[in-house]
Amino acid sequence: MPKIGNARIIILSTNGFEQSELEVPRDMLRAAGAQVDVASPDGEDITGWDDKNWGRKAEVAHSLSDVKAGDYDALVLPGGQINPDILRTDKHAVDFVKAMHNAGKVVAAICHAPWMLVEAGIVKGRKVTSYPSITTDVKNAGGLWEDNEVVTDKGIITSRNPGDLDAFVAKIIEEIEEGTHDRAAA
Repeated sequence: MPKIGNARIIILSTNGFEQSELEVPRDMLRAAGAQVDVASPDGEDITGWDDKNWGRKAEVAHSLSDVKAGDYDALVLPGGQINPDILRTDKHAVDFVKAMHNAGKVVAAICHAPWMLVEAGIVKGRKVTSYPSITTDVKNAGGLWEDNEVVTDKGIITSRNPGDLDAFVAKIIEEIEEGTHDRAAA
């Protein structure tokens, strides 16, 4: 079982991510000793969404085409309305989520990011949470939606909003240290 100080974590995002939902996990996981890389579809730096305006840029280390599920212990998907809505239409992004899931790696999604889990076909029969506005989408995909700050089901971690970030990150650390998770392939 990997200790967080030896863990490699990938954050997959594009423009329009909820500012805190990328920065807080990235910074807290790095502070805990993990190597955290950010990937975007084209490998270019990305810009967040902060309240009602464009926010700060996030430095991107990799293009999505350059990352492999086997190189990482966990995947973090930040929310915001724009980011996951764009990513769920990107076949390579959806395939990467499936690959991480199928390899038993930790997959963590917050806010609107469970849309990616829906698109990847990995919520059916699983306990999940999300931002309230996508509850129906999660339920229609067969997810067992709960209104809790963090919900975990066999290494799939979901949270509702930026107010849940401390619990979200703590659960990511806990699940990484448990090791890979046995679950059916998507």
